[in-house]
Amino acid sequence: MRDGGRLAAAIEVLAEIESRRRPVQEALKDWGNSHRFAGSGDRVAIGNLVFDALRHKLSYAHIMGESTPRALALATYVIGWGNAVEQLEGAIESDPHAPDPLSEAERTALTEQDLSAAPDHVVADVPEWLFSRFASAFGEEAIAVGKALSQRAPIDMRVNTLKSTPEKVLKRLSHLNAQPSGLSGNCVRLAPVTGPKKSPHVQAEEGFRKGWFELQDEASQIAALLVGAQPGEQVLDLCAGGGGKSLALAANMDNKGQIYAYDASKLRLAPLYERMTRAGVRNIQVVDPQTGSLDQLKGRMDRVMVDAPCSGTGVWRRRPDTKWRVTENALAGRIEEQRKVLAHAAEFVKDGGIMAYATCSLLPEENQDQVLWFLDNHSEFEALDMRLEWAKLFGNTERHPLFSEDGTHATLSPAHTNTDGFFISLMRKKAD
Repeated sequence: MRDGGRLAAAIEVLAEIESRRRPVQEALKDWGNSHRFAGSGDRVAIGNLVFDALRHKLSYAHIMGESTPRALALATYVIGWGNAVEQLEGAIESDPHAPDPLSEAERTALTEQDLSAAPDHVVADVPEWLFSRFASAFGEEAIAVGKALSQRAPIDMRVNTLKSTPEKVLKRLSHLNAQPSGLSGNCVRLAPVTGPKKSPHVQAEEGFRKGWFELQDEASQIAALLVGAQPGEQVLDLCAGGGGKSLALAANMDNKGQIYAYDASKLRLAPLYERMTRAGVRNIQVVDPQTGSLDQLKGRMDRVMVDAPCSGTGVWRRRPDTKWRVTENALAGRIEEQRKVLAHAAEFVKDGGIMAYATCSLLPEENQDQVLWFLDNHSEFEALDMRLEWAKLFGNTERHPLFSEDGTHATLSPAHTNTDGFFISLMRKKAD
């Protein structure tokens, strides 16, 4: 397929997503199944057009004067991918499968790319009803954070120190131009691809199959480091999901001590068994939510990790379609769920132990407001100064989280740390 046909396909998929409220991956898969002639490169390019259009949905619609799938796809090709308007016109003219030729209004809009009169939430590409939350969290930086969340994300890998070193992984992935992240010592990064290019399939690399590294955004890696788990300790990962942080904690603990990985969903935990084997991890005990019990762990844990279910606003770079699916009702439900998880987690922390509360959200009501609520209702806990905890691990880094004035929480973002958005706070249970 040529670019004109790819544009037409992206318009078709965007229309399907809009009219039927379908998940992006599902719509793209169905399009591919019904257009078998499209090669793998074509499907990647079409997917990139669709995802980039959703990343910049508000700003592109403002520039184009309309939010139609056609307007978004054309804007993505020119503004997002850096192609000249003349190149777009040539792609349309030379391909019988291309969209209709540009109108004069479209040509003018793509040439001028005017956002001067756009509201702040449009420039930031953040849903209007959510932007006040961003402003509350980030003040004058809210637009910058929103724009950073609208970019493509790098591929981050955590070097598994149980089996390898950063130097070995960097050498093995040198053909992909892997680089140190520049922040946490065991994070190796591939820069995001541009335009229609395909991201490297790092899971096919020999180093991945040998367990030398795991795919994990650096923000998540940093959160696991900040938990501070030490060899020999007893640790509970209460919302373990696929086990990425459990594996990171195991490496931090040098396979010594015990990690209990629990999640309310047995299905989410399923991949952890294979990942443990590949990584050479021996100190994780997976607790089946249907047949296992955590009762015997109450009051015994040195550290409890709570990576709470949330709106996912911090991972919009990777899942741009979810940006437009967050609702007030869903957010309210998450807040209630988070409070229940926090109260439950507190039962497992021993005197002098640490509870880490984290989310991949950037909304205050899911983050600092929840910590304040918890501390108001659990006087036996006190918040630690995250500025000091950060300095212990990373020193005085140029890239650092946004800390609260009292230091009781840290917020990572692509604008501040060049990572996904992530919130973390550490609370110690006071010893009697």
